[in-house]
Formats: sequence, C-alpha cells, structure tokens
Amino acid sequence: MLRIRVAIPAMDELAFLPVTLDALACQQTEHPFEVYVCVNQPDDYWDDPARKVVCAQNQELLRYLYQYDSLRLHVLDFSSPGKGWKGKRRGVGFARRVLFERILSESSPEDLVVSLDADTWVGERYLHSLARRFETDSVLNAIAVPYYHLVGKADEQQNRAMLRYEIYMRNYAINLLQIKSPYGFTALGSAIAMRAGALEKIGNITPLQSGEDFYLVQKFCKMGGLSLYNEERVYPSGRCSGRVPFGTGPAIAQGVNHQLSYPIYHHSVFQPIEDAYEHVDCLYRQSCAASSNDFLQFLQKGEAKPDIWANIRSNVSDFDHFVKAFHQKADGLRILQYVRARQKQNMEHEAATLYDNIRTWDTESFPLECPAWLNASLPLSAFSVSQLDELRDILFRLEDFLRIGYSQ
Repeated sequence: MLRIRVAIPAMDELAFLPVTLDALACQQTEHPFEVYVCVNQPDDYWDDPARKVVCAQNQELLRYLYQYDSLRLHVLDFSSPGKGWKGKRRGVGFARRVLFERILSESSPEDLVVSLDADTWVGERYLHSLARRFETDSVLNAIAVPYYHLVGKADEQQNRAMLRYEIYMRNYAINLLQIKSPYGFTALGSAIAMRAGALEKIGNITPLQSGEDFYLVQKFCKMGGLSLYNEERVYPSGRCSGRVPFGTGPAIAQGVNHQLSYPIYHHSVFQPIEDAYEHVDCLYRQSCAASSNDFLQFLQKGEAKPDIWANIRSNVSDFDHFVKAFHQKADGLRILQYVRARQKQNMEHEAATLYDNIRTWDTESFPLECPAWLNASLPLSAFSVSQLDELRDILFRLEDFLRIGYSQ
C-alpha cells in the first residue's frame, strides 16, 4: 500500500495553517499519511525591524506545530535564528525543494507526494481520491488537481479581485484545452500530486521564488503521464499577498489596487497555435513552410539555427520523436509568451471577449448558457461579485469537463 506524504511550506501562516491541518486530520483514508511543514523565512529578517514580526509569528507557529498531536507531523525549521534562508537561497521554491528532498529521502518510488499550501482547505476524502487515482493508473506520474477559490468573508474588493484572477486563469486554460494543447494545465503549488519516483526522475522542483509550481508541472508534462483531473478538488485561499513576485496572492493584491495585468485572451489568439499543431506532420516531411504560421515564426525568432525544425529533423529517428521534440520546443512558457505578445491588454472589452469566447465554446457535447448581462463592452469591474461568481462557475464547469478529456 502506498504511503502519502503531504508537503506544506509556511511563512507567517499562524492564522491559516491550523485550519489546513485540521482538514488533513479529518481525512478518511486507509492509506497511511504524514504531513511535512517547512516554517521558513530569510535569516536577515531577524535584523530588519519591519520584517521581524514575521520571525515572531513563525516562532509562534513552530510552538503550535510542536504541540499539534492530531497528525503525524514533521516540522522543518528554516526560521529560527541562524536557520533561515541565506543569500539568494530563499522563497517558497526553496521551501518546497527542501520539503521534497526530505520526503524523497524517506519514500519508495510508488509513494505519493502531495503539494499543498498553508492556507488551502481540502475535503475529508481528498487524500483517498488521489491514492485511488494513482493505484488504478500505473502510467500516471502527476496530477494538476482542479481548484476552486471560495468566496469568503473578505471585503468585496478582495473577492472581486480573486474572482477576476480565477476567470483569467480559467479562460486561459480553456483556450489551451480547446486546441488540445499538451500544456493546458493550471499549476498551483497547492494543487499538485505526484509519485515520489517521478519527482526524483525529473530532478525535483526548481527552487524559484515564484513560478516554481508552473515549471514543476511543465516538467511532468514533458515527461508524460500527467493528468488534469481528480474527483476531489482543492480550495485555496483568495487572499492578498506580497511575499512572492507573482502568483495568486500578488495578482489579487493588484486587483484590489486596480492594477490588473492579466488580460482575458480572445480565442482567436490561440488559432495559430492550433494550426501549428495540425501541421507538425508537414514540418516533419518538409512539405510546408514554417514562415506561413505566426506561432512557428515566433518560435524561430531569436534562435541561433536558421531553421530549428530542420535541426530537430536531423536529430530524431522517426515522426513520434519529432512530435515530442516539437512540443519540447513549443512548451507552456513559449505559448504564454506568444499569447502575451499577440494580444495587448485591453481591460475595457473583457466582458465582450468572454462573451465571444463562450459562444465559440458552446457545443452539443457541452452546451453553455451565456449570462445576458455579459453581452456588453464593459470591464469586468463593472459587474457585481455575484455576477463574477456566476461567470467563474460557468468557466469552472467547462474546464472540469475538458480536464476529464485531457490525456497524454
């Protein structure tokens, strides 16, 4: 029977982590599981009067964790004086790295590593659902788990900003899933599960200060055996945060301050990517010109080789290996860079863009009802929290349907 090991980084999380731990203590599963928490912050915070409060909160959190007896809990102290991050070695990426290193040192290849955040709630059958997925699918290496931010008791502006950011993420993922991109995942550090052996094989997580979850899931995507669906989802917090350069917390903070930087992409921006996918066989046979496709031109730009596809052809043995090499080159990062370059930010017509996208996505296999109030050229900030929540739910249901159909 596989063992489950839950990894949680924590910095100044005394107000949130107890709720997450209590949710884990209520898990209904026959699988043995343990929880690893890395309490961390840069060591130089102890000498910074403005940040010393984080150190004090972390010390209080450590005392709480050492007394917590409802779980088999392992506490990694990277917070006490002399034990914090030093130099450039800091941030949530390093916290996840040391957590995974500790877990890998104690795990068998088939054990399950579950990445959570300190402010994420899960239902009582969450770990059971993950274990069942991995036990019944021998080729499964990782899952980018479905997520859903709860509209809570926060003020209206924070709820609005959270919903606006989630709508951006779901719109982007749906566009990729609609064109059957292998990179149609949404990567959240609070919503990833993986086999220990697969994590070790890809060389663990890259310890970045932000975006480490994206690159981790992209590694699994390139490795193969990635799923986007699980019957139980996670419920991350929709709070503001400035502890990392980018991600959910900073995005919500930007939204509260009316400084949005996450545009709602129109489905047409993804058409050249889909066209490129449909002509990979032509690239392999050298029977079509890459210069006629905007996405392929974008991938070529800045490359040292005058024809990157000719170079790939010369280094693969057959078409299947060419397809794999193509997607290694046209990966999730390059797709995001392309989409950002092709659609300039236009917050005034977000609702109209979404309306057009939803009408395009409306199919017999998954009919969608577009809210009548959405048919207007207005920014999403013009609509109420309940309207944004309704729109988020429409996108969630469609994305969930497409996640089920995603396969590698």
